[in-house]
Amino acid sequence: MSLSALLAAAPSPEPGGSLDEAARQAGDAAGWVEENWSTWLNTGLRIILIAAVAVVLRIAVRRALTKLIERMNRSAQAVEGTALGGLLVNAERRRQRSEAIGSVLRSVASFLILGTAALMILGAFQINLAPLLASAGVAGVALGFGARNLVTDFLSGVFMILEDQYGVGDQIDAGVASGEVIEVGLRVTKLRGENGAIWYVRNGEVKRIGNLSQGWSTANVDVQVRPTEDLEKIRAVITEAAQEMAKEEPWSERLWGPVEILGLDTVLIDSMTVRVSAKTMPGQAVGVERELRWRIKTALDAAGVSMVAGAPEDAPQADPTAGMAAPSAYASATSPQSLAATPIPPPSTTK
Repeated sequence: MSLSALLAAAPSPEPGGSLDEAARQAGDAAGWVEENWSTWLNTGLRIILIAAVAVVLRIAVRRALTKLIERMNRSAQAVEGTALGGLLVNAERRRQRSEAIGSVLRSVASFLILGTAALMILGAFQINLAPLLASAGVAGVALGFGARNLVTDFLSGVFMILEDQYGVGDQIDAGVASGEVIEVGLRVTKLRGENGAIWYVRNGEVKRIGNLSQGWSTANVDVQVRPTEDLEKIRAVITEAAQEMAKEEPWSERLWGPVEILGLDTVLIDSMTVRVSAKTMPGQAVGVERELRWRIKTALDAAGVSMVAGAPEDAPQADPTAGMAAPSAYASATSPQSLAATPIPPPSTTK
């Protein structure tokens, strides 16, 4: 066999084959890019457009909500210090309520806008969203069962704020605790009790709310006097003391109506009770009761009318041993009664 035949039968050198293969692959890649570059460009532009619209819409919505909250706060500050503001508007209460509502609305708006944009972007990549939505639904149900107390507290707080059931500065009775509201949150409400203790009440645990600071309050005072006193004289003395109180500051503002003598509440052998009532500013009933009780007591003493506090002085003292039972004869083991009641032992059977 000649040398030329051997060279013709031999395979081509490896470097030459690699270059041809690389050139072929590069040509295929260029063709694939040339065929799909329009699809890539369309998808990229859609993603950029979706993200830009979502960001701009989120900023616009949050800014609009912030301006709305600021306008609500300015309207509250405009009437602060006036008579209307003192009676109907609490600036701190409205500020916290508006900020809480604004925070909830901003969070909900951001979640909806960004969540919708993320789903649209995934759809632009031709990703099947059905399994993702199903998984999210299952995860949401599991989270709801695991954190149902947290969800209950949050939803209860939202509705309490939206319905304006109470606010900062109100005196409320929440069942589990009572006191002055010092902070209203979406999950927890903080109350300051009468002894200064701060109670943290979860909103989901509140089943009923008694608000003592809405509308008006009632001050009730019971005056106990002897049954031999002149009722007309007592009525005149109490009426004069109440009228003098209504003319002085700050009681003229705290009293929202004339002090009324409702009449006899109870009549007993050694005392009778006269009920006095007055409509007051919300949250001021306790102070009005104390001042009214002070003035009535002073006026009755000056008029020579004695008030009853417990049993009358001339009442006979009860014998403290009257309710005690006589000692039992069976208490002593050596008494004839105890010996007679002792069981007879059985005869001995041993010999």
